[in-house]
Amino acid sequence: MSLSQLIGNASINAMQLFVGASLVVLLAIFADYAWMLYMRRRMPPGPLPWPIVGNTFSLPDVKPWYHFEQLSKDYASPIITFWIGRNPTIWVNDAWAANELLVKRAGIYSSRPRMVVFAELGAGQTNLLNMYTETPEQRDRFRLQRKLTHQGVGVQQVQRYRSFQNDENKVVALDLLSTPDDYVVHFERYATSVVSIIGFGRRISSTQDPIITEVIALMQRAAALNVPGKEFPMLMETFPWLAKFPNWMAPWKHGLGSPGVPKHTNHDFFYTLAEEANESGRESYSKFLFQEVPKYNLAPHDVSALSANLLGAGADTSSSTLATAVLAMRAFPESLGQAWEELDRVVGKSRSPDLDDDLPYMRAFVKEVFRWRSVAIIGGQPHAPTQDDYWKGYLIPKGAWVQGNIWAIHHNERDFPDPDRFNPSRFMDTPDARPFPGEKGYMTFGWGRRSCAGQYLAEQGTFLSVARLVWGFRISPAVDELTGKEIPVDIFNYTNGLNWRPEPFKVTFTPRDEEIRKTIVREGEQALQNLAPYEGDTKYRFSTFFQG
Repeated sequence: MSLSQLIGNASINAMQLFVGASLVVLLAIFADYAWMLYMRRRMPPGPLPWPIVGNTFSLPDVKPWYHFEQLSKDYASPIITFWIGRNPTIWVNDAWAANELLVKRAGIYSSRPRMVVFAELGAGQTNLLNMYTETPEQRDRFRLQRKLTHQGVGVQQVQRYRSFQNDENKVVALDLLSTPDDYVVHFERYATSVVSIIGFGRRISSTQDPIITEVIALMQRAAALNVPGKEFPMLMETFPWLAKFPNWMAPWKHGLGSPGVPKHTNHDFFYTLAEEANESGRESYSKFLFQEVPKYNLAPHDVSALSANLLGAGADTSSSTLATAVLAMRAFPESLGQAWEELDRVVGKSRSPDLDDDLPYMRAFVKEVFRWRSVAIIGGQPHAPTQDDYWKGYLIPKGAWVQGNIWAIHHNERDFPDPDRFNPSRFMDTPDARPFPGEKGYMTFGWGRRSCAGQYLAEQGTFLSVARLVWGFRISPAVDELTGKEIPVDIFNYTNGLNWRPEPFKVTFTPRDEEIRKTIVREGEQALQNLAPYEGDTKYRFSTFFQG
């Protein structure tokens, strides 16, 4: 056989091999797509997915919760299915459906799905936030970590924190007298300081403390990464195999850590902070965790994750909620008249509000803050059922992403008429009050066994903060220095992350009268004296911890 014949035969064989391989791939894609369409027929309604990519590329660039709310209306279903690649995501856009699935059936909806970016490349799947609960061993581990978290911020524990939480809040009011334009930074310092005292026994006295400037930035980055998307890095949730590439050849591959920092090394930083706190003379949650190490055989990454979660769950979210409260007070001044009347009648001007004050309208006001623009806009991390489940005849398969759309839930006209209007009266006990599942009247802190463990601390601190702001200040429009015109605010201009907050906006803070101003000064100066025992510094910085 001649050389040309050999080459010809080899070319034919290669072509046959290529055609054969292509047919196998096409058949596999066809079979897989047939499976997707079969599953789609059994699951809640939603848009037709494409092979392999599902509905991923129909996602909007920002704020996908609006899109899922609209899909729910288009399909006339409180629950819809949206395919992220080959993985179906169930979006729950209705309070009653969320309560039925995630609260009443919490026993099978307390697990998490596989999460590539936030878990595998970020905080880790063993972190309480991301933990599976499919096996008895996993459920035992989850219960232990949840129990240890409640030892830090559970409903019984937060009663002990009232004093310094109140004092830190009084310092915010004092700071607003001198630098009102920095109100968001003051909120960040306050919220971070409270959880730092709890977690590490050290208050944050400066707005430039690295726990604020570096760690909150990390938490905000995490929130931005944890939103369903069609761009890198979130595209790895559609194509998980992209995460298998080594870092040096995969510029799209990054999680929560800084570039070049090995996976999970951020745990080492928080462990070191906890270790430093344990060696100090102050009581703290970190010291408690180290005491529990031998009893529960806690590993260093357990101590690191549990202490870090305090900062992650408490600092950024609380400060964002307070920024939303200010926006509501600026945009809806008509909501303040009844609040001022109640505060002047019950509290007076010689002291600021306290948790023990009987202030039903202010309680309703704070509930409306939580409802109007909930900070965890898609309810935190997705749930995943540990077995196949059915809702009104629709299949919700084991392991599927199940996500509560807090935006849609809190803006349902049936439950909250005129939902974008800030209206505390909707939470007052009146004949016009609408029914809502659960006793709180809102779903800001999630559901079932995955509800936010720090909600009691957040509710306590938010009430103190908002009541003191309303009592102490008039929040008026800022004025443009060049034109002399009022600077408007946009109640829809929010960030795009999972924990969203208003984009920066300007307002004017003015004490309501001179007696109140003097009270703010007196109480703030006394609060600083009360907080003096918590003063201190850490020698560690997140940005430099790994150098050398």
